Amino acid sequence: MTLDATAQADLVRRKEVSALELVDAAIARIERLNPKLNAVTQTQFEQARDKAKRPLPQGPFTGVPFLLKDFLLAQAGIPLTGGSRFTRDFIPDHDAELLQRQLRTGLVVLGKTNTPEFGLLPTTEGALLGACKNPWDLGRSVGGSSGGAAAAVASGMVPFAHAADGGGSIRIPAACCGLFGLKPTRGRNPLGPELADPYHALVVEHALTRSVRDSAALLDATEGADPGAPTLAPPKARPYLQEVGAPPGPLRIRLGLRNAVGAPIHPECLLAVSQTANLLEELGHTVIEEDLTLPQEDSLSLHFMTVWAAGVVYTIDSFAQRLGRTPSPEHFEPFTWSLYQFGLSQGLSAFLQAQAELQRFARAQARAFTDVDVWLMPTVAEPPPPLGTFGAPPDAPLTPLFRAASFTPYSPLANLTGHPAMSVPLHWTPDGLPVGVQFLGRFGGEATLFRLAAQLEAAQPWATRRPPLFG
Repeated sequence: MTLDATAQADLVRRKEVSALELVDAAIARIERLNPKLNAVTQTQFEQARDKAKRPLPQGPFTGVPFLLKDFLLAQAGIPLTGGSRFTRDFIPDHDAELLQRQLRTGLVVLGKTNTPEFGLLPTTEGALLGACKNPWDLGRSVGGSSGGAAAAVASGMVPFAHAADGGGSIRIPAACCGLFGLKPTRGRNPLGPELADPYHALVVEHALTRSVRDSAALLDATEGADPGAPTLAPPKARPYLQEVGAPPGPLRIRLGLRNAVGAPIHPECLLAVSQTANLLEELGHTVIEEDLTLPQEDSLSLHFMTVWAAGVVYTIDSFAQRLGRTPSPEHFEPFTWSLYQFGLSQGLSAFLQAQAELQRFARAQARAFTDVDVWLMPTVAEPPPPLGTFGAPPDAPLTPLFRAASFTPYSPLANLTGHPAMSVPLHWTPDGLPVGVQFLGRFGGEATLFRLAAQLEAAQPWATRRPPLFG
């Protein structure tokens, strides 16, 4: 179905279709397309049909089908594998606070989407769940780690889907699959009631959508701290949905192409940013081309890797304690196990130093927003790469980490600082591959991003662009 979630809910509200009809249509698309894509790895079809037959909560998305990423978001009684053999049989006994809020909007969950092991790589090709294929080109990666969600939305299985972002995992698959992907401000959406962010305040959950308004309306329904939240995002001035279509006013936008790892930028990604800058100026904004150098930038990658590896240690050890089993190499992919070993070798001092340096970097970046409203940069440094690009040779199991750094040198910045960021689908290559463009906003500045995104969506619509494999 080509309609976004808001339009589908409106059909149900006006009784032109029933919730069951929407659910059945989505199930039919999943059954037809998923054998080619491997986007959906668990299904709850009969539970969904049963729910759709009964009275649903009256909210902005009553009756609309939805999918959950198979990592982080707990759903009572349903396996949460994290894409790992080690946790393939873990079954939560509760619904996460974020899921409770999503369900109160009237959504109907149809199943879980593909993700790499513990969401560690910017591709979705894990050993447990298998490779997810890009609906624009079946030989290409969908990005990661919310790759299954992106493939499901881009192919039309569902209008939007849950996603999570710890280093770009919403924005990277959005760029690879021609979708809108917003990473909210740190603390904007809840992680409770019990999830301690395993990656030390890097992770935020939200969704991948085809329209800007769906992202805004869903965030309106889910945002806000849950009891005991360690981080609070600044309160919004009004509903985000009211920002969609509101004039952003003339913005000062810094265009920066320099990245901390010195990764080369593919010509198509450069072209995407250049054309976007021209469009922004046509819309009345001021674009300032300036590569900004921030303190500690040269050591940023090492500090990020230290914190990231510590998160892997925490994730594996906490599941080991909960499941009563001892981690060993045969339970994990070689890359994950090597990253786990690296994390164990770092020690407490290195971890605390990395945390302190990342916080110092975050403060420096926040000060860099004093004279601009938004930063513009590529989402990724190249178009969707071929499947297999992130393989781990037996003698060099950490190779995927360095390949990931060259593919996604820009996306982790917003996770390190907690700022909101979005990937907007504004460019396609001559051979039809999507290329996203990224915008970073001020801390708590989702309103500005939603206004700008809606303006770009109106000026250069992307909804009519659909991949060859569209349901």
